[in-house]
Amino acid sequence: MPIPAFLRDNAPWLAAGVLLTFLSSFGQTYFISVFAGEIRGVFDLSHGQWGGIYSLGTTASALVMVWAGALTDLFRVRVLAPLVLLAMMLACLAMALNPVWWLLPVIVFALRFTGQGMMSHLAVVAMARWFVASRGKALSVATLGNALGEAILPLTFASLLIAHDWRSLWAVAAALAIMGIPLLLLLLRRERTPQSWAQSSQSLGMEGRHWTRGQTLRHFLFWFMVPALLGPSAFNTAFFFHQVHIAEIKQVSHVELVAMFPLYTAVGIGAMMAAGVALDRLGTPRVLPFIQIPMIAAFLFFAASDGPWMLIAGFVMLALTTGANSVVPNAFWAEFYGSANMGSIKAMAAAIMVLGSAIGPGITGLAIDLGLGIETQFVIIAGYFAFATAMMMIGVARARPALPAAP
Repeated sequence: MPIPAFLRDNAPWLAAGVLLTFLSSFGQTYFISVFAGEIRGVFDLSHGQWGGIYSLGTTASALVMVWAGALTDLFRVRVLAPLVLLAMMLACLAMALNPVWWLLPVIVFALRFTGQGMMSHLAVVAMARWFVASRGKALSVATLGNALGEAILPLTFASLLIAHDWRSLWAVAAALAIMGIPLLLLLLRRERTPQSWAQSSQSLGMEGRHWTRGQTLRHFLFWFMVPALLGPSAFNTAFFFHQVHIAEIKQVSHVELVAMFPLYTAVGIGAMMAAGVALDRLGTPRVLPFIQIPMIAAFLFFAASDGPWMLIAGFVMLALTTGANSVVPNAFWAEFYGSANMGSIKAMAAAIMVLGSAIGPGITGLAIDLGLGIETQFVIIAGYFAFATAMMMIGVARARPALPAAP
């Protein structure tokens, strides 16, 4: 189906996906880290202490996601999403009103669980279930919300910080979250039936069957994918988490660094749409093993940069993987393991990614405190992505013969 006709015929459901991913921004690192300087200053925290608090709250959200993510196998999006948005509003208000440092882990947990965890998970599972033949395009369109959030919100709120108190801006975030509920319910007046696709042969996984979560965890390919699941969430998160520190090291202002985000987002959108088309035409096995190669170049550019131009080059490389990574792994679960239990299977993957986003800020913040510079860390991170790419190539090559033949 041509893209304009696809967008027109499926507009309400695609718009709901975009809204879910956009509103997830308030629990994403690229938004929370805008306030890192203010939070560290108000509560007198070092880089390592703030990173540790962030890691603790994010790790807790990863553990809860293992259970909560499976709820998408039982309840419709129009039931779960408003509850998650209500919880997100309360988390934003808690950040605005919090007077003590020891509540920060709880608040970070609530923001990360509702935003990065459940809102993103709801969008991905909905798109993968509601669409089969056009799954790649649907995932690409839905994740545009995340790209819009990256492009608009950090720059907007960083600019507002110049003239407004940071706590009042969290109250604005709370208001935006609660405003999403009526809009989402309007879009999903006729929500597609999640079970309508379940017995379709198009949605069967390897060996022509739907895998359970337990079977997936015992299969070798899942574990070959773990480094690739951890890497982007850990080190993308670490990069954006330390954006204030990176700006200081690279001798650019914070606003100048944040002003590069829209370019990062634009390239990411292009990569995301291209990856969606490539998925529908080539299939996941031909695309997946190569999507993290640009990350190697990105972190080497970040390490070597001595001015804005190499930082921009790094952002471009980072965006190529970020865009593709927002689509391709999400299609991978349905294609290799089937769709019937995707909520519970994807919940495990989401928990690993959330865990990665907990590990990244914690270990990099601690390393900074111990004297290991962020530029040296970037070189090590580039090496990690080379390893993750090799693992994906080996795992997918071994598993590919078990996929059902294309209809």
